[in-house]
Amino acid sequence: MTALVTGSAGGIGRAIVAKLQTEGFEVRELDLVSGFDVTDPVAWEHIGSVEIACLNAGVLTGGEDIAALTDEQYRRAVSVNVDGVVFGVRRLDRVMPKGSTIIVTASLAGLVAIPDDPIYGLTKHAVVGFVRSVAPQLASREIRIQAVCPGWADTALTPPEFKQDLVAKGFRLLQPSDVAEGVWAAYQSEGTGEAWIVQPGREPLLYEFKGVPGPR
Repeated sequence: MTALVTGSAGGIGRAIVAKLQTEGFEVRELDLVSGFDVTDPVAWEHIGSVEIACLNAGVLTGGEDIAALTDEQYRRAVSVNVDGVVFGVRRLDRVMPKGSTIIVTASLAGLVAIPDDPIYGLTKHAVVGFVRSVAPQLASREIRIQAVCPGWADTALTPPEFKQDLVAKGFRLLQPSDVAEGVWAAYQSEGTGEAWIVQPGREPLLYEFKGVPGPR
């Protein structure tokens, strides 16, 4: 059994790799530090078939003040968090066999407001919406796609001062292994286009989207 993980050098990425290896997968690790740029569509054209793909690479913008947001911060966040998922899914849809699964690391910031980093929230809402919207066409080719939505985790991505502030307010941080378990729960689910919440002290939980009112 084969798998790939993007953002594999980060804390959550390493935990996902370890979980998949424990479950018997041969894992291809893709990360910017080892020369793979998820924002490069040409790089994706060299990726071959796997049975499970975890699109995990992501970045924060590092600021909440929209007036102070730089073009570079904005473009980088959208490129990594959104383009990296879209390019990956496009390529994988072309090469994955029937019965395969794509799992995207989104965030609780894709389901609720995140005033501390609104651009990060924008990108993760986009990811959740994309997963839900693209799922039917992938299903017609017998490929599933899922989103995993963890809360704040104890990784290098979360700024130290922000971690301290969360802890001071009584929030518990996830461990990377918790997120990896969420990925595995999403993989084992028979559904597609789902969002799985990962919170400290809880089992991974399927998020139930409420419907919107129809026309009268």
